[in-house]
Amino acid sequence: MPNQEYLDARRRSERIASEVSPPRFYVEKAVEVRASREALENTPLLRTVLKMVEERGDPLGHGVSHVRKVAVDAGALVLIETGSRLGPEKRGRYLLLAQLAGLLHDIRRQEKDHALKGAEEAAVILAEFDLSEGERAAVVQAIRNHEAFKPEVPLEDPSLQVLSDALYDADKFRWGPDNFTETLWSMAAPFDIPVSVLVQNFRRGMESIRRIMDTFRTPTGREYGPDFIARGLEIGERLYRELAELYGVA
Repeated sequence: MPNQEYLDARRRSERIASEVSPPRFYVEKAVEVRASREALENTPLLRTVLKMVEERGDPLGHGVSHVRKVAVDAGALVLIETGSRLGPEKRGRYLLLAQLAGLLHDIRRQEKDHALKGAEEAAVILAEFDLSEGERAAVVQAIRNHEAFKPEVPLEDPSLQVLSDALYDADKFRWGPDNFTETLWSMAAPFDIPVSVLVQNFRRGMESIRRIMDTFRTPTGREYGPDFIARGLEIGERLYRELAELYGVA
């Protein structure tokens, strides 16, 4: 249970975030985001996988809320990127695979080399479902490729590369506002790190977030990803000023 200090700091971040406009992606691509969300909610296979993830709890701040958002946004990105070049059936299949990758990508988040370990476990989990060998391989490879600042390995099937790129971008969208309203507090709370100590390291953390701006992989991610990050940094900067004043951090 988070202590009062954490609850107060998180409420500040949520208040500041409510005063910042939402990322353009959710306004300008609302149709695809809605379609992806509906698919996640109404597809039995995805509901089964989501339930399994829910039963595992919240690994270091990357729990159900995080994977839901990544799955929805990865699916939306795939719908946008494939557009009219795929027929409805194949496009729906790509959507399913992107969402599976989103739901499973952090399944070993608490471990070192979590992307590689998560890919290995995802391969075992996916073997239980009605997927082709190539589809399973694509989801596994996408999960292996999602870690920031690590080399990516192109998918064996170039036509499925969009799955890997969409997963990466959807995960890095979370480095925007979500980082300051959810992830930061969920990751720090289990270790009971004083908020004053977090504030002292805030600037260094925001520099790392700035570095992600140039790493988005899909055309849509490159267009909208920096906007997510900019809005997150605005929240982070305002939150830093408030907390620095509160805790007397220079």
